[in-house]
Amino acid sequence: MTRPKSSGVDEYIARCPKEAQADLAKVRAAIQAAAPGATERTDYFQMPGYSQPGVDYYDGMFAWFSFKKPHVRLHVPPSVIQKYRKELAGFATTKAIVSFPNGKPVPTTLVKKLVRASVKAMKGERSNAIKS
Repeated sequence: MTRPKSSGVDEYIARCPKEAQADLAKVRAAIQAAAPGATERTDYFQMPGYSQPGVDYYDGMFAWFSFKKPHVRLHVPPSVIQKYRKELAGFATTKAIVSFPNGKPVPTTLVKKLVRASVKAMKGERSNAIKS
């Protein structure tokens, strides 16, 4: 039996501070639950990311996560941040990043919702490009 090639995500998490590793693992699990069958990889932007067939933008990528002290961060398309801005009001956000304070409970239900919306938005970009 051949061993599957590492996606690099375990290594990324292991390189982060110990106090962030559990929260990063929770975000990872939430993304995997929201997008079963997605390919986990670190070759695009050198941070954990997820791709699916049918997403033509960013080499099929639709979500990433990272750690930048003192936050665990979820990266999704700007349209997702805008759509859920009311639910994200308690978190620091940028155009395409939601920052969750390290050490506070990770809102995994919200992460799943944002990831599902990201997949839908990125597949919608493909549909919109075909219509143009």
